[in-house]
Amino acid sequence: MLEKFPKRLSSLRKERKLSQRGAAQILGVSQALLSHYENGVREPGLEFVANACSFYGVSADYIMGRTDLRYGAVAERPEELLAFAGKAALAQELAQQAAIAAQQANEAWALLGEVISKPQNEVDK
Repeated sequence: MLEKFPKRLSSLRKERKLSQRGAAQILGVSQALLSHYENGVREPGLEFVANACSFYGVSADYIMGRTDLRYGAVAERPEELLAFAGKAALAQELAQQAAIAAQQANEAWALLGEVISKPQNEVDK
């Protein structure tokens, strides 16, 4: 079931321009263990998967390779689900708000990654 997990985990880290060391620190594991996960040497536990999903802003189904929809069917297409119930205008507004929130979250995580990757003396400046 986890054949795609190592590649997805590595790709998500690289999208954020994080080193393994920086991502490992954020995710609460050693760099060596993160490397093992990214290379398929070891399989992670549920707690790590949940932390990685939260940090990278993706669904567990996506990170484990069960779907190619990053945010899950509900979050990717809320307008379709709400339109079915006759609330297309609300669905469109929620979809726009979700897209804005996702962009803001990605920017915040990228900034956090930059700060964590810098030596402490540069952060204090």
